[in-house]
Order: sequence, then structure tokens, then C-alpha cells
Amino acid sequence: MSTYLYGANVHANGIRQHYLRYGGTEGERAGRDAVIIIPGITSPAITWGFVGERFGTHFDTYVLDVRGRGLSEASDALDYSLDAQAADVVAFAEALGLQRYALVGHSMGGRIALRAARSHPKGLTRMVLVDPPVSGPGRRAYPSKLPWYVDSMALARKGCDAEAMRQYCPTWTEEQLALRAEWLHTCDERAILASFEGFHTDDVHVDFPEAKVPVLLMTAERGDVVRDEDVEEIRGLLSSVEHTRVSDAGHMIPWDNEEGFYSAFGSFLGAPLAPKA
Repeated sequence: MSTYLYGANVHANGIRQHYLRYGGTEGERAGRDAVIIIPGITSPAITWGFVGERFGTHFDTYVLDVRGRGLSEASDALDYSLDAQAADVVAFAEALGLQRYALVGHSMGGRIALRAARSHPKGLTRMVLVDPPVSGPGRRAYPSKLPWYVDSMALARKGCDAEAMRQYCPTWTEEQLALRAEWLHTCDERAILASFEGFHTDDVHVDFPEAKVPVLLMTAERGDVVRDEDVEEIRGLLSSVEHTRVSDAGHMIPWDNEEGFYSAFGSFLGAPLAPKA
């Protein structure tokens, strides 16, 4: 049975923010904290729907379209900076009246969550950073290259099927490829260019010591985004951080090892994400 409830828009931080909601009700899932999922650089909320479905069995779950992606606002005048994206998340939670919530951010979404936590928003209880890029000023470059994003988006804007998208995501399933082919064109290239540049110009390491809520760092066994030495540096900045590596997974962890992804949360969010029945 699906846990999907609805998709909706809210005006927060001066823009239209679109989201998908899963779970809810039943005492807002037995009084547990709500969860806001923040996807990565070219992942509209709908592409995280399968994750939202599982989360919805345990939590009141909101999957966000980051500005410039999916059905959220995009324009040539919009600020696509990390600070603006972080402010969006805080304003989103306030606009929906969420009293207690956790942030789960993947890749770029992890950097957004970390920057949002720096402002110590009321209601934020914990956060999970899923393979967040640790690139920045004076650091090694993010391993993915810009043409991979730009060329695949151009293909999607032109119109393509799942098979054509396979050249960019060769290990994905037919269903995953079809969804990306359908929705990738909604990613505003200006937003992606700004975010990719931010991977190399924004220093997120300064944000770790400012985190005042429990943090789980989840990293991929493969992909070279977060290495062992990066984990140790983060532990030096935030000694309380918990860390788990997901085996048999690259950067797109839930696409590579979905059950391993859910298991890696343990009870960090207040309840384990039970195996699929």
C-alpha cells in the first residue's frame, strides 16, 4: 500500500517551494519527528519518491524540490547560492508549522542541511548527511565533472527515453532511467551551474562545529566523494558525529543498495526503517 499523500506548493523564503508528502497521520507517525528529505544537485523530488514511500511507513515525510529543480520556482533572477537554499529549508519547515523535524540531505542536499543547521533553527532535532561533497576552496575537486550534468540535461530538454539516458547512468534500472529522462529537464541549468561552482567555492567545513544537533554521516563505499581521511577530518571538527559506510554502493546510495541505505540509519531517526515486507 502506498504511503504517498499528495504533492503541494508553499510560499516560503519568498519563493514557491514544491514538495511531496508521504506517511503523516496516525498521530503523525506515533509522535516521531517529521523528516524533510533534501535531494542532490539534479534530483527533483519525484526521483526520491521510492525513498519517500519507505520513510512514509515510519515518519511524516516531506521530499523537497530544491529551488530551480522539479516544480519549485526557477528564474534567471533567482539566487541559487548555498545560503539561499539553506534559508529555503528553514522557511519551509516554518511555513508548514513543523514543531520537530529531522533533515536528511543527499549530496548537495547534505551541504544544504549542514548550512541550514548553522542558523540553529527552532524545531530541528537531528540531521543525516548522505555522502556530502567535501570539496571546497583549496581542496580536491568534486569527482563528477560538469559536462556530465550539462550534457545529460541538454538531452533531457530535447526529449529522450530511458535507453538514451543509460549512457549517463549505466547501472540504473529501466524504471529509474525512465524517471530521470522524464524529469531531468525541470532542472534549471543556471541552478546546476551555480551549485556545481559552489561545490568548489563554498567552505562547508566551517559549518560542522556549528552543528548543535546529533549528526549521522552516511558515506558510500565507492565513488570517492568522502574518503576515510575526510571522515577523520570531520570527526575532528565535530567529535559527536556518527559515521556509517554503506557497502556495495556508489554516490547514489539508495539507487545502488536500497536496503543497505535504509539499514544504515539504524535507530538514529527514532525508529529503524524496517526491511521491506
